[in-house]
Amino acid sequence: MTDQRGLKPYDVDVAVDAGRDEVWEAVTQPAVLRQWFGWDYDDLDAEIRQIFVDEATLLAPERMGWADGSYLEVSGDDDRARVRVSREGSGPRGPERYDAIEEGWRAFLIQLRYLLSARPTGRRRTLYLTGETTGRQALGLAEGGWERVGPRVAWTVDAEGHLVVVAGRVPLDRPEAARMEVTVSTFGLDDAAFAGHREEWAKRWAPLAAGAEVTTAADPSPEN
Repeated sequence: MTDQRGLKPYDVDVAVDAGRDEVWEAVTQPAVLRQWFGWDYDDLDAEIRQIFVDEATLLAPERMGWADGSYLEVSGDDDRARVRVSREGSGPRGPERYDAIEEGWRAFLIQLRYLLSARPTGRRRTLYLTGETTGRQALGLAEGGWERVGPRVAWTVDAEGHLVVVAGRVPLDRPEAARMEVTVSTFGLDDAAFAGHREEWAKRWAPLAAGAEVTTAADPSPEN
């Protein structure tokens, strides 16, 4: 069993406009997981299988756990459910300490909620934007109301109906530049439309972030 000393405990949850059984399928079936978890890159399918099939242990009905002491559970009824991801640990608590797994779950559960609430049609294709910039600059990528999920993550739906999630290594209100990760989720775009979408976002991102990169499934996985 993994030594949990020093690990930051966390508790992340989201309400979903879907029944408990459908949500459980969305967090256990690789084909559905691919529609919300992570972002497109060449090894996404292998990552999903490793995390949710090979390394996950079913602890109880609608609950799975991992060796670091974390677990995911789904609760609710036939109309509405809640997904909770939690980890025990003895490390420092609070928003001051960055934990990549915690913030990753915040960003990914937003994508799950969008999938099951907005119910977009067609295959998900994502753009993954990385680089160093400020939270203010990153949130300027798309107009509209941004909703915060903790101090480091925010999301909106842009004018074209695409889900945009910004995640920072520092709180988004901080004035200094830091690594920012932006996931743009599109659904149902053909190759030509997606290529145009990628070009537009690359042009928008390049002047805002140092070391700006845009990753899609045709590109190698970016270094963290």
